[in-house]
Parts: sequence; C-alpha cells; structure tokens
Amino acid sequence: MLFNKIEVSPELYRLFKGGSKTYFNSSLFFPADVRADVFRLYAFVRKADNYVDSIPQDAEGFYRFREEYERALEGYAVSDIVIREFVALSERKKFDPAWTEAFLDAMESDLYRKTYYTVEELCEYMYGSAEVVGLFMAKIMDLPEESHIYARFLGRAMQYINFIRDIREDFVLGRQYLPLNELQTYGINGFEPSEFCGKNDQFARFIRKQINRYFEWQRFAEKGYKYIPYRYLVPIKTAADMYKWTAHVIYRSPWVVFIRKVKPWKPRIFYSANTNFIRALRYKVPVGGLVWP
Repeated sequence: MLFNKIEVSPELYRLFKGGSKTYFNSSLFFPADVRADVFRLYAFVRKADNYVDSIPQDAEGFYRFREEYERALEGYAVSDIVIREFVALSERKKFDPAWTEAFLDAMESDLYRKTYYTVEELCEYMYGSAEVVGLFMAKIMDLPEESHIYARFLGRAMQYINFIRDIREDFVLGRQYLPLNELQTYGINGFEPSEFCGKNDQFARFIRKQINRYFEWQRFAEKGYKYIPYRYLVPIKTAADMYKWTAHVIYRSPWVVFIRKVKPWKPRIFYSANTNFIRALRYKVPVGGLVWP
C-alpha cells in the first residue's frame, strides 16, 4: 500500500515521529489531507508532553508553551509553528477549547503529581491526557457526535497499555500511574525493585488484571468502528491492533516490562495495515463507515 508525501513542516514531522512509533507508522496510511491534520495534532501533543517528560522536567518551557498557545487562541501572532498549526486546525475542525485545556491541565499535573491511588483518579487524568485526543481525532475525521464516547474509550485504552508497558520508564521519572490501591492488595507497595522479592506471582496477577481492564475498554471502543469510513478505519484499526498485540505479549509474560519496552516493529505495523486494507476491500463499504468483523 503506497502513500503520498506528507505535506507538513519538518518540525511537525520530527516531533510526531520521535514520539509514538506505533501511531506514527499507522498514521501514514491515512489519506494525505487527514494525515497532515493528524501530524498537526500529534506534534502539538508531543511537544507539550516532551516538556514534562524530559529529565529534568522543563516546567518553565511548558508554561511558556501554554502561554503562547493561549495568546494564539486569542488571535495574537506567535512564533511557534506547532502552536500556529494546531490553533488553525482547532478553528477549522471546531475543536472544543475545553478539550485542549483539559489536555494541558493533565500535562501540567505531570509536573507535580507522581502517584495515582485509584482507577477513578487515573481516569480523571486520562480524560485530559488521552480521551480528548480521541475527541480531536473524531473531529479531524468528521465523525458524528454519537462516535465521541467510543473515541474517548479508544484513547483511554491505548494509554492504559502504555502505562503497563512503561512501568520501568515511569519509575525512572518518579511516577506510578497504575492504581496503587490495587497493587497493594497483592502485597506490593510500589514499583521499587525491592518490593518484588518473592512476589512474582502476585505481580503477574496484578498486571493481568490491568490488561483485562484494557481489553474491556478496548472492546467497548471498537463498537465505534461503525462510524469510521474505511479509509480512515484502516490506520485506526492498525494502531489498535498493535496495542492489542503489545497487551498479549505482556499478558503472557508480565515480567517483560522490566526487561524491555514491548513495541511492534515497523514491518509488523505495515503488514497489519495492508492486511486491514485488503480485508476492507472485500466488503461493500458504505460512505459512513464499516462494521468490521
């Protein structure tokens, strides 16, 4: 399956490519116009995230970025092309400004909040950090409002697998996203290495419980596939399939999260995209979407 050159600035391309390899490679299979908008969105998301995920964190840079975004939203000229492109996209696709505020609030919380005690607390965070990204994507693809709840859950599910996959990386950053109260029910009080001595089975059960929660959210999100035109569904489903692949790998061997970062290679992503494209062609697809078997 071939795709045209991506018509965005080098900085937007670099930011997105340097972030999520899975979603970057899957997004290459969007039609050119939608693909460019996806790059504009994810460059903005990634740039904000980079400030709070750097070591040491760049709080000053983040607040400067947020202030410049707010100035651009008010109509002032700003120098940051990432912000300019995102604000123009927001206006063209009619993003709710409250979604962007929720996203920036979530990124800001990463500057000072390190632990989440319950899944309810974590879901509040994930609304801003992931669910609104699903809403942005729904608007980019011009999906009906009925699809929005499923878009939110797809964003939530994908981020939850990231939390599971990135336990070791987040520990280095001093963060624990997975609910501490559930971890403690298995006799583990945190992700310090000393906590796991003689507790292999407990840790495995905890991780599998989290992955089962991801599968529940993912199954609900997939009910929204019927709203997505098939040329847009191919990259969306490809990315979701790769997250499911990651979940299955970790479910089989939970301790792998301490050994390596589980990520699909580019050939696997491209094979999945082409397979999804070929499968879609077997069906008479209505303009409004496809009920994927």
